[in-house]
Amino acid sequence: MGARSGKEFLQRLDGTPRELWYGDKKLTGSVSVHPAFAGIARSMAALYDMQASPELADVMTYQSQSGERVGMSFLQPHTREDLGRRRRMMKTWADYSGGMLGRTADYLNSAVMAMASAKEFFGKEGNDYAGNIQKYYEHVRDSDLLLTHTLINPQVNRAVGPSKQQDPFIAARIVEKTSEGVVIRGARMLATLPIADEILVFPSTVIRSGQDDMPYSIAFALPVSAKGLKFICRESFTSASAYDHPLASRFDEQDAVVVFDDVLVPWERVFLLEDPDKANKVNEATDAIVFMAHQATVRELAKAEFVAGLAALVAETIGADQFPNVQEKVTDLLLIAESMRAFIDSSEAGAKTNKWGLTTPDYVPINSARNLWPKLAPTMAVVLKQIGASGLMAIPPEEALGSVARPDLDRYYQSKLSAAEERIHLFKLAWDVAGSSFGGRQDLYERFFFGDPVRMASAYYAWYNKEPYKQRVKEMLGRRE
Repeated sequence: MGARSGKEFLQRLDGTPRELWYGDKKLTGSVSVHPAFAGIARSMAALYDMQASPELADVMTYQSQSGERVGMSFLQPHTREDLGRRRRMMKTWADYSGGMLGRTADYLNSAVMAMASAKEFFGKEGNDYAGNIQKYYEHVRDSDLLLTHTLINPQVNRAVGPSKQQDPFIAARIVEKTSEGVVIRGARMLATLPIADEILVFPSTVIRSGQDDMPYSIAFALPVSAKGLKFICRESFTSASAYDHPLASRFDEQDAVVVFDDVLVPWERVFLLEDPDKANKVNEATDAIVFMAHQATVRELAKAEFVAGLAALVAETIGADQFPNVQEKVTDLLLIAESMRAFIDSSEAGAKTNKWGLTTPDYVPINSARNLWPKLAPTMAVVLKQIGASGLMAIPPEEALGSVARPDLDRYYQSKLSAAEERIHLFKLAWDVAGSSFGGRQDLYERFFFGDPVRMASAYYAWYNKEPYKQRVKEMLGRRE
């Protein structure tokens, strides 16, 4: 099949049965037209249509060994030029949503691509887990599947691990091994984009060695149509009006808790089984984390550029761009964008061939970016609020434009550079970033995109080679002349 179009994506979405719960109802019929999913379905289709565009064919796709053109995010890079090709494709997709879509297909495609190159890591005597990950990569690539994933155990009692919960079946775990596969019971959070074709289940937090936590040490993939698999969605933040909510109406990805009611995972879909050591090392040992972080930093660059442009346009529209304090705030956003760009450039310039044969971005700048971003991202919304101020409250709904109050709107809502309708629309876009339910979800999402920032900082501290800097200080102290 190879790279698919938007029409083909929507056909597969509506043709794939899934147990998807929204509110008190299980969705039946076409998911793509349900109010909670229609906007994101159209947006994902638009991304896939880019692959079908003749003008973008060489940016979005490449020719695989099968002879078919497949998505560029599946490319296993062997040169720095290959990394550049991957980056251009990812940036093209990210720019479409202003970086607001965190789970476009290229994110998990990058992970599966890296893991397949490191297939020997998954090998285990008596089980062909190495073959499983390679075949799965080829299956996802050649069918151009959209993946979601789930990593976190339910927040019931975070003071203890999954095996010490009052109910040890709260967290998804192995309950039985049969000749057909492994049976899973329990739940995981948080599966973003439940309109995906398949779900990846990988460990995210540290699995303790020992018998008690062995049943929770597993990695596998399943079609969303698997029997017993259930998605329970949060309240939607979308809107029917693209004028009132320019972002939420298009880019609310949805998030869901995934319930496994004795779901059978066929053996050919198992990648890790009852191996805490490998479960704890999988992302780092395969360099999947590097390629996922590379994709994420490209998306973050797109978002930083978009918000900087939005802040500059808001300031200019109301004539506030002349004030030094406003210029300083917009400059802060420009500095964030240029910092993310520099991290990407540095990582690609320092790329080296890893032990699995892939040209891999230098992890130092990429890991630095993923630790810095959760601190920087929330400040972008703050700047928008500071520049827009009370103007972000003075944004009547779209219906007002067609009411008898329209003459008053035209007179009192105009701005230095735009008429009332355009100014209101611009400020609604700023509100969708900075203050709406959609914006609040974006803030939380960016803060915890790669996990708990405190734990990430501790891991960075332990990982980073500080010795050269410390030695320089010691040499300074040792000078006597």
